[in-house]
Amino acid sequence: MADCNQQCSSCSSAEECQDKEKVARTVRNTSGIKHVIGIVGGKGGVGKSIVTSLLAIQARKLGLETAVLDADITGPSIPKIFGIHAYAQTEDESLLPHVAQNGTKVMSLNLLLEHETDPVFWRGPVISGVVKQFWEDTRWGNVDYMFVDMPPGTGDVPLTVFQSLPLEGILVVSTPQSLVSMIVEKAINMATKMDIPVLGMIENMRYLVCPDCGKEIPLFGTDDSIDATPLPVLERIPLDPKLAAACDTGTLATLDVPYLAQTAKALCGKMQ
Repeated sequence: MADCNQQCSSCSSAEECQDKEKVARTVRNTSGIKHVIGIVGGKGGVGKSIVTSLLAIQARKLGLETAVLDADITGPSIPKIFGIHAYAQTEDESLLPHVAQNGTKVMSLNLLLEHETDPVFWRGPVISGVVKQFWEDTRWGNVDYMFVDMPPGTGDVPLTVFQSLPLEGILVVSTPQSLVSMIVEKAINMATKMDIPVLGMIENMRYLVCPDCGKEIPLFGTDDSIDATPLPVLERIPLDPKLAAACDTGTLATLDVPYLAQTAKALCGKMQ
């Protein structure tokens, strides 16, 4: 306000003024983000965090500015994958994302906890509020592609992301099992009902390559239910021990693997 006397406690316009300041801060923090893609899966354990991280890494190799918003509040693994263990800092009421070794910006609840293994005893609405705060109150700067690592299921957090973030689409991650495929369809149907484009599917842990003969061994039998879905399968990733080891040591960004390179190139080229 032009005639503001800084006495907010006695000002009748204080709430309106604070709302305007928050909106302005959100615009400043997010205006540099060009594209936002959500990574979803109907259930846990299918590899959403690895897929999210690989997409950010491969897009970064294309010369693009990338970021990861870790929306899996109760199971945040993105910082460990990128080898980040320090606290997030603040400046002018905004959070500052950590920048991984490869240049990817990361914001996650684990960057705000005293200990990485501290559990989060929060109910859904509180968790959803934190995800929204990560989007609005983090000073993201210039980002060509932001990848949002979603929690499993179709609960409060996916709903918050679908409603609050300007998603251009989602990628679905699944393993080749009919049970998983059935649950994944729930996430697909949720996105469809909310008019969020479903860009395709990433099939994870499709097979294991025998180290002796090079034969591809299907880990979940010969179920082809994923092949029967209407979604295009953009890429099939094997169960690669190198991926697991790199995630455990926080060195995934330095690992030279081809996984999701073509998917990242196709998605980024399509959205430019």
